[in-house]
Amino acid sequence: MSFRQTASQTVGPYFIIGLGAGVRTDLSEGAQGQRVVVHGRVFDGEGAPVGDALIETWQACARGHYAHLDDPGASAAGAGFEGFARVPTDAEGGFRLITIKPGRVAGADGRPQAPHLLVNVLMRGLLKQAVTRLYFGDEAQANAEDEVLARVPAERRATLISRIQADGSHRWDIHMQGERETAFFSF
Repeated sequence: MSFRQTASQTVGPYFIIGLGAGVRTDLSEGAQGQRVVVHGRVFDGEGAPVGDALIETWQACARGHYAHLDDPGASAAGAGFEGFARVPTDAEGGFRLITIKPGRVAGADGRPQAPHLLVNVLMRGLLKQAVTRLYFGDEAQANAEDEVLARVPAERRATLISRIQADGSHRWDIHMQGERETAFFSF
């Protein structure tokens, strides 16, 4: 194993020595709310699975509050809920997160946003993370009212919405480029 610095033009590869302690794939333990499983795969622009990606998520608790000091309702999240996950992909680009469905948080205009996860994707070849959101496929009404989702071109919105599977889990594939590219946000 080498401990030399990785190339400066890329985010990865990741060394387990630096990543291992930060991996958290189950946020449901000790949390109140509806337990959900989100899984999928990350694909590059050629459609090949990305086996060295890292998915980070940040979310509100079931009551619509973040476990953060700046959220006046942070205590509503409960002692067992932190809201942050870090999930590496496997060799086939797959990832799996167990969490609770987040509640609706107020948007910039004060109206409630649809339940969603804030998502960062880090992988080889990226100089900075790709930022996106995951909306839940079983929240059609809330998704239709969401001010952020409404800003995404109609033909690209489906790339941000999970597909409900027969077992009740949420399937969401992330396409970094190409014809099926996931909608990413820039700041």
